[in-house]
Amino acid sequence: MTSHGAISGQTSERAWAQAWDELVATARRTVADGLVVGTSGNVSVRVGDHVLVTPSGVPYDRLGPDDLVAVDLDGGRCAGRLTPTSELPMHLAVYRHTTARAVVHTHAVHATAVSTLVPELPPVHYMAAALGGPVRVAPYATYGTEELAENMLSALTDRTGCLLQNHGTVTYGASLHQAYDRTAQLEWMCRLWLTAHSVPGLNPSLLTETQMSAAATRLAGYGQPHPDN
Repeated sequence: MTSHGAISGQTSERAWAQAWDELVATARRTVADGLVVGTSGNVSVRVGDHVLVTPSGVPYDRLGPDDLVAVDLDGGRCAGRLTPTSELPMHLAVYRHTTARAVVHTHAVHATAVSTLVPELPPVHYMAAALGGPVRVAPYATYGTEELAENMLSALTDRTGCLLQNHGTVTYGASLHQAYDRTAQLEWMCRLWLTAHSVPGLNPSLLTETQMSAAATRLAGYGQPHPDN
């Protein structure tokens, strides 16, 4: 794969190719599920000390194996002929300051709407605990800037997802699947709050810190046990 530049060794090449396939599938899913329109939003995954990321301005259904784009943690190009997403500073900031292995950024409609109304998504559902607690809104900054990346990091303190004011969402996880699931859950919670909040004369009931803490404890053991346990 000559277009992959700095990839060295058959094992690395296979790992990058598999990660790229999963990244493209996740990016396409954001479109199919209505979380982005056109080329808005972006997805990345960390492989070792490199980050594979969607390119700027290219529709996801046009991406193929030879369109792989990879950078190091300082943003230096390692592989690919296409320009990385303009939101690269935001993705790299997450990898530098968290244990993230994947990041999903969308312009989901309900989440973006909520980001224009409140400084924090009210705890209307216990699934907020899956993101670390009530989801904060990062103050607005021009897209693609270090200022936006800094605002996002502040909002992500002790969280795995946040809203970007007048912009969209950012979530991260230990895998592309987990990062995407968190994005979908965040959009759903925003839709839920907007729906409940829109009823004239009534205010949604909100969960207390104690209730959120109890939910977080139960969510920690949710799902099937790891096969090695």
